[in-house]
Amino acid sequence: MRYRFVIVVSIFLSTQIAAQQYTQFVDPFLGTGGHGHVYPGATVPFGMVQLSPDNGVEGWDWCSGYHYSSNTIAGFSHTHLSGTGIGDWCDISVLPLTDTNQIRQKKILIPFQHQDEKAKPGYYQVKLSNQIVAELTATDRIGYHRYTFPQEKGWIQFDMGFAINWDQPTAGYLQLIDSFTLVGYRYSTGWAKGQKVYFAAHFNQPIKNIIFRNDSLHATTQAIGKNVKAVLEFNPAKTVEFAVALSGVSTEKALKEIQAQVNIDFDQRTRLAEKRWEAELEKIKIDTTDKQQAIRFYTALYRTCLAPVISNDADGQYKTYDNKNRSFSNGVNKYTIFSQWDVFRALNPLFTITQPDRYRDMLNSMLAFYEDNGLLPVWDISTWEANTMTGYHSVPILADAILKDIKGFDIYRAYEAMKKSANQQQRGTPEYIKYGYLPQDKHGWSVTITLEYAFDDWCIAQVAKKLGRTQDYEIYSKRALSYKNLFDTSSGFFRAKTSDGKFKEPFDPLLSEHGFEGQYIEGTAWQHSFFVPHDVEGFAQLHGGKDKLIQKIDELFSASSVLHGEDVSIDVTGLIGQYAHGNEPSHHIIYLYTQLGRPDKAAKWIKVVADSMYKNGPDGLTGNDDCGQMSAWYIWSALGMYPLNPASGEYTFGVPLISKAVLELPGNKKLNITVKKVKGSNQNGIASIQWNGKDIPVKSISHTELLKGGKLVYQVYE
Repeated sequence: MRYRFVIVVSIFLSTQIAAQQYTQFVDPFLGTGGHGHVYPGATVPFGMVQLSPDNGVEGWDWCSGYHYSSNTIAGFSHTHLSGTGIGDWCDISVLPLTDTNQIRQKKILIPFQHQDEKAKPGYYQVKLSNQIVAELTATDRIGYHRYTFPQEKGWIQFDMGFAINWDQPTAGYLQLIDSFTLVGYRYSTGWAKGQKVYFAAHFNQPIKNIIFRNDSLHATTQAIGKNVKAVLEFNPAKTVEFAVALSGVSTEKALKEIQAQVNIDFDQRTRLAEKRWEAELEKIKIDTTDKQQAIRFYTALYRTCLAPVISNDADGQYKTYDNKNRSFSNGVNKYTIFSQWDVFRALNPLFTITQPDRYRDMLNSMLAFYEDNGLLPVWDISTWEANTMTGYHSVPILADAILKDIKGFDIYRAYEAMKKSANQQQRGTPEYIKYGYLPQDKHGWSVTITLEYAFDDWCIAQVAKKLGRTQDYEIYSKRALSYKNLFDTSSGFFRAKTSDGKFKEPFDPLLSEHGFEGQYIEGTAWQHSFFVPHDVEGFAQLHGGKDKLIQKIDELFSASSVLHGEDVSIDVTGLIGQYAHGNEPSHHIIYLYTQLGRPDKAAKWIKVVADSMYKNGPDGLTGNDDCGQMSAWYIWSALGMYPLNPASGEYTFGVPLISKAVLELPGNKKLNITVKKVKGSNQNGIASIQWNGKDIPVKSISHTELLKGGKLVYQVYE
């Protein structure tokens, strides 16, 4: 498929990217094809509004509402998920029309060509086949629209019934307040079982006529029902601009947001959105002679700022899953979209460096979820617990924050919540505690859950130690060794056991079972048999020593890539042997080489993965970006390190992919990274590392040391 890069980069990269030009290296279309599941539309960092086109097509690859393989647009909706494996949201759909003959259709699909699309951070534009030019931009809670029509007459459709994939509307409402203002809401069920989104729209010219549709057409000032539309007529309508404010509480709150920003200036909002993105991207300044690498890096950094998203109104109010109003303090934001199984690995540790202020709000949002729902979030979407994926990985996120001494949240309340998650009476936890592993005849995905619960328990143990809770430290340290109970010495894999203590037979390390009856979630025994980030030495001993474990990782990369089974997981992508970079369980494995004393092997495979799994263009991502986790792996790896154990406060070295970088650190400090090439016969990776002028081992560096700021110099073999 022909692809036209839409952000023109005209500057010459010699050795440095000039200041205030980082947005030019972001391609919002990167990953919109393949299995990336990302959207190209307009948003600001962590904003409530993600204003983006929807193709109107069902299917797994349309989880974000948009996929580059499609050439139709069904509307521009205001909420979108970035890189997820389940589809939801796409709320408050807006579509410009040149006539009203189509509004009786349940779904209108207008063709377009990709060469007529443009996008940059905070801005999206497309020319539709009906010759309407659509432009979108956003602030935190408001989506701004500008439509240029081919004639002096046009219509704008608001569709509360629009839905794709898992999401379905349950109620909708539209009301004309005055000739400039439309309000409404959309209730839906799907991944989020009872989502409610309220809006208010204000136009730059009066509405000449309005047609409401539910089951029948009628002209009144309001409509209510499961599938309601309103078609607004503007005449003359050469250009129509309007703002759509969102609220999770009420239409009144949405109106208040609009009134605070009633002077609509589309171009000004576009510039302000771009300015906000510049501020995020310039937190990491890289030097490179490779323009394509700059695009990959800054697009990845951009994607790390798309989730979680603000869910409260400007006054701090938000609505819980059970329809109760709650409030955060003024100036503090409540966040949603916590994809914990994915992001605890690399994205959240990155936040501790790049988002020190926002991160406190995110941590407090997790604790607010605990107060509202009784447990920490597993997968929080619109304040609802989706219970998607395994483990209870709010625990390592909170543990990491506590152990790094991040301030601004109640660590004792966090510790209480962590223990409650670890001892909940669901998700196989009682059986795991009883047997020392989760029996497969009691609960599916038993191997993955056992390994992940063991890691989460280790995290609780470390916090217990920090807080002086000796008894808890002993209990959870013992539980953290539960992973050993499923290791099969004869095969070198972690295998499922039944409640009688016997391994489940037959065993096939290439078997992939996507459903709940599987032993490993979204993968095979190969991909899940290396998740012991908290006890690498003990893990190596199970294999018979470090050399034997290194040999096992070697076999991972050389194994057959053929997957067995009748229900092979679609998430297993980006295969090198049985290493699957398109899904999260594999992301840390390469860095085990460094911990085991073979950083040269780590360097080899990091380069292979970076070059083959991160490319430019729509098919540039090998798997779901998963709310920024896939992108976070690239950012860390480009800088030469990775949080192998994401709650340890240690960053394991790999090999840098850039020549120089400057990171803005909390406390107005800087981390300067420099890469020097040295000769080495048949050598891979890092020859030596200096930290502030002193040689350090080629193994890891602590978060505490990095935050002091200074100079990190890699000497890398050519």
